[in-house]
Amino acid sequence: MSARRVWRLLPLLILLLAVILRIADPQSVERLRLTVFDEYQKLAPRPYVEAPVRIIDIDERSIEKLGQWPWPRTRIAALISRLGEMGAATIAFDVLFAEPDSTSPNNILPVWGALPDPDRTAQLARIVGELPDHDHVLADAISTVPTVLGMMFTNEGVARRPPRVLWGMAVAGDDPRPFLTAFDDSIPNLPELEATASGQGSFNSAADSDGIIRHLPILLRLRQGDTVTTEVYPAIAAEALRVAQGASAYVLRTSGAAGNTAFGENTGITHIRIGRIDVPTDRHGHIWLRDTGHVPQRFVPAWQVFEDDFDASRVAGQILLIGTSAAGLRDIRTTPLSANMAGVEIHAQAIEQMLLGVSLERPDWMTGAEIAWLLVFGLVIAVLIPRWGASWCALIAAGGIVLAIAASWVAFIELDWLVDPIFPSLVALLLYLTQSFLLFLQTESERRHVRGAFSRYLSPALVEKLAHDPSLLKLGGEIREMTILFSDIRGFTAISETMEADELTGFMNAYLTPMTEIILARGGTIDKYMGDAIMAFWNAPLDDPDHAGHAAGAALDMLARLETLNAEWLAAAQAQNRPAISIGIGLNTGPCCVGNMGSMQRFDYSVLGDAANIASRLEGQSKTYGVPIVAGEPTMLQAPDLAWLELDLVRVVGKDRPIRIYALLGDTTVVRSAWFATTRDTQAEFLRAYRAADWTAAGSILPRLRSAAGGRLDDLAALYANRIETLREAGTVTGWDGAFTATEK
Repeated sequence: MSARRVWRLLPLLILLLAVILRIADPQSVERLRLTVFDEYQKLAPRPYVEAPVRIIDIDERSIEKLGQWPWPRTRIAALISRLGEMGAATIAFDVLFAEPDSTSPNNILPVWGALPDPDRTAQLARIVGELPDHDHVLADAISTVPTVLGMMFTNEGVARRPPRVLWGMAVAGDDPRPFLTAFDDSIPNLPELEATASGQGSFNSAADSDGIIRHLPILLRLRQGDTVTTEVYPAIAAEALRVAQGASAYVLRTSGAAGNTAFGENTGITHIRIGRIDVPTDRHGHIWLRDTGHVPQRFVPAWQVFEDDFDASRVAGQILLIGTSAAGLRDIRTTPLSANMAGVEIHAQAIEQMLLGVSLERPDWMTGAEIAWLLVFGLVIAVLIPRWGASWCALIAAGGIVLAIAASWVAFIELDWLVDPIFPSLVALLLYLTQSFLLFLQTESERRHVRGAFSRYLSPALVEKLAHDPSLLKLGGEIREMTILFSDIRGFTAISETMEADELTGFMNAYLTPMTEIILARGGTIDKYMGDAIMAFWNAPLDDPDHAGHAAGAALDMLARLETLNAEWLAAAQAQNRPAISIGIGLNTGPCCVGNMGSMQRFDYSVLGDAANIASRLEGQSKTYGVPIVAGEPTMLQAPDLAWLELDLVRVVGKDRPIRIYALLGDTTVVRSAWFATTRDTQAEFLRAYRAADWTAAGSILPRLRSAAGGRLDDLAALYANRIETLREAGTVTGWDGAFTATEK
């Protein structure tokens, strides 16, 4: 088989493997899908709508005011009675009463121990025996108000008795039990509490593999070994809703029921009817959490219920869930919208969803539809790329991905459907990239010819650009925002006079080579060398969003490297006549024309524009102001995290309008230093006085500026001292605007 035919079959092989992977649906694929659904909920959370559901919260304040948890059952009984008197529709506990109350009189007597006098011990036992048992008191309170007790299912092998069944169950269709989430054991409440309760519901949550709760079971079952038992139990949310309506049974509709199309297969549960409310579920009897995030309006602190001025209308006619938000009681869960949500609030949200008729759905046929879209989308990409090329198919691929995401989003917003757009899109993207790479291998040989022809006299970046678009090899340019750097050696003429021609050449090579390496390493392009001067620019020919920051970083690197070079030359002074040197650097940012400049016979890739001219002028001002790097305000604004110090308002040669200039004193480390903060504030204070023509105040600040900068700005302070003296002698300056007019380039 030819290599050409093999690479044509490769995309089909990738598509086949992707379909197999989606059918297998490993945890990584599922988690990717669930992450997308989480993002949808974050972008469009369910708006909180008032529903007759409230949480009686055992919060930190309630524990502080009413005593540490667990409270005596008598206090729980008092809470139930109090809520019942206020007209609660149903009370449901997200709390388990599996063991007798240890604070009951008969249970606490052994803790006290015997008295020294046996007769008094017997007398105390008789008195305590006459006191009511706390669990009896709680059972009596439960009997007076419709109450749902919470229970827990577990797979930890506790081997306790099954909870009491307090509801009926009817099924329309196939047997639902094989699809229900199953547990080996249960932890029920005390029998005497079960005997007076109106209902019992599990408060188990169904966290996914990443620990996030996205759905809740409405029904669960207990199993015995590998057999399917008849014991089906409701969740606490469902049971609270049943008891609140006075309903006696649950009605399950499954595959095979009238109106359900299952093509002869038992595909699980579709709906659960609770009283008058029909709840759509997935095949396992779960509902997806349509999350609102934490809503404080749901909560009523338990301690407030006992206050004399408590407003009974806050709980009258409500389904009340009693649970805790106290972090120390460890009932904190993670949902798509909250990393720390009280577990009881998740059950409250479930009841709200069922009451309001709000639900997220992922119908059974959705997986098949997603696989069908994957096949169609993948085949279109695989077939069209060899015919139309990567560029056109990029639009098709992008359009298909946008369509998939948009359709998924609309389905979520309008229909409350959960449709996965990511896995099919990633597969299509992989197919596109694979075939594009194969096409790239075919065309790369043609590009090598262009690279070989021009790499000897053009920059590598420009050669790459020409290789991708040979039509650029013509005169002309484009306007784009750029950052330009000019650097120059101070006193170069005097230095050059001390060297022979060959020595000067070696000296310049030793200087220009590391400076060039720094500029290129920071993504710059060398425009030209002018004797000892270097002109470079950023953001061409390749885009560089952080061109100002890269140019400023290059300037700082050049100063640091020059310090090293001077030290090396000083150490080699006996062997080489290379004096220590200093440089000035000018930086400016602005729109320029960049492109091929010159004649039809010969042209260079260069930059022209006012911003470049100003950068050249600012390099000259570095000597005037006694700082190594001077930059225009646009450069500072685009790289604000560096150590900038405002210097002056200057009219450079050839410009009537003043520009604000800055010294670059260091990187972010310098910004965090104490001396720089003091220096920057002192300089700002000085400039305010100077520009206000308050020469006395301005002059008094300069010594502080010298001290704060630790000698770094002595030349700047001396410059301003001379200016102030000149301006003071001149008297009032008509039209003073605080700007200095430069007379030298």
